[in-house]
Amino acid sequence: MLETLLGGVFGGVLRLAPEIFKMFDSANARKHELAMVTAEMEFARLKGEIAMRQADVQLQTAELSAMVEAIKEQSSTAKAAGSIVAAISALVRPTVTYLFLGLYAAVKVAAYLIAIDQGGNWKEVLTTMWGSDDLAVFNMIISFWFVGRVYERSK
Repeated sequence: MLETLLGGVFGGVLRLAPEIFKMFDSANARKHELAMVTAEMEFARLKGEIAMRQADVQLQTAELSAMVEAIKEQSSTAKAAGSIVAAISALVRPTVTYLFLGLYAAVKVAAYLIAIDQGGNWKEVLTTMWGSDDLAVFNMIISFWFVGRVYERSK
């Protein structure tokens, strides 16, 4: 009788064993599927970022090409017009730069004087007047006139 009882218990356990293994296997399969979907989503995100960067590079390349063509056209037009027109054309950019710097300095001086008239400490006023936007403008002008010119001459 004990053998029959044990046989029934072990038979039942052995019949349930494949089902238990299937449960563990399906849990592992779901984990694997989740990992695969996560990896696919990350790949799609990276692929989208790469596509955006490529589009940005193409846009920048097109902008640079348009600027090069505009400068070539301006140069050929100035040469065709004669030496006086070419000289005046060559003075346009420096003149605009000097005017911009003069106006910029005038605005900064006016802001300084207004701040001093309102009772500001001159040390604090000077240190707070020069911000990140001012530094960006300064860097843009310096890089145009010095770095850009050196790069153009080295070609």
